[in-house]
Amino acid sequence: MTASYTTLKMGAVAYAPKVITIWEGFKAHFIEQGLYFDYVLYSNYESLTEALMEGTVQLAWNSPLAFVRAELMARAAGQQVRSIAMRDTDMDVQSLLVVRADSPAQTLADLRGQTLGFGAIDSPQATLIPLDHLRQHGMLAGKDFQARRFDVLGGKHGDHIGGERLAAKAMVAGEIAASWMVAKNYLGFAAEGTLPAGATRVLDTSQPFDHCNMTAGPSIRPADAARFTEILLAMSWDDPLIRPLLELEGLKVWHPGRASGYVPLARAVRDERFYDEAGRILAADYRY
Repeated sequence: MTASYTTLKMGAVAYAPKVITIWEGFKAHFIEQGLYFDYVLYSNYESLTEALMEGTVQLAWNSPLAFVRAELMARAAGQQVRSIAMRDTDMDVQSLLVVRADSPAQTLADLRGQTLGFGAIDSPQATLIPLDHLRQHGMLAGKDFQARRFDVLGGKHGDHIGGERLAAKAMVAGEIAASWMVAKNYLGFAAEGTLPAGATRVLDTSQPFDHCNMTAGPSIRPADAARFTEILLAMSWDDPLIRPLLELEGLKVWHPGRASGYVPLARAVRDERFYDEAGRILAADYRY
């Protein structure tokens, strides 16, 4: 794809009101550093990914699932996308299978025939990767266990954690035998009281995977990608003007991007038939 843009544009998903505050602050900082860019907000990651591949935006603040789709679409078109930056909190994330403290289950095998709770249909951390983890351990939904999904705001790729919270509440109430959630939400739900102190325990843990990244699309000029990355990675927690933006975005340090941490999710997308090899949506009940 030939770069034809006049203004460098980055796309992001408006999953919460704070997104505007974050990217207005980032934009002002980048302008101060001599690089003008604008941002475009989308209501869902599917539209954002399509815009990235069409060249409407040159950069995308992507969910892990959106990055996997972008890679599929790029490969099918003979193009390339790159993960150029990640938060420290995006690296080596794990999902947890949580049960009540008084549950008789001690291993995954003890949950055969039970109902397990998952997040939204498009949540990497609470649905797709957990399903892959269970599949790798010989447990298939509908055969070895029943999957109860808690769909909240499709298209947000699990950024809206309401599905995980509802699954956690159902597990505590004894409506389901266990529920999946990403590790940071396990801690957050405990802090807010959704998971009462001492009432739950972790039964199993997924393999590590990577979460969000800044994706450079096919239309970006190499010089723009390099300068954008340079400024992003130089943002310092010790700068009192920068720290509030980093706090809002949930990180302390930006790291260079990598693609190696998306292997489990790419496998899950294939095995669960969420996207096809060209990134087309296969999940029939997916609404966004």
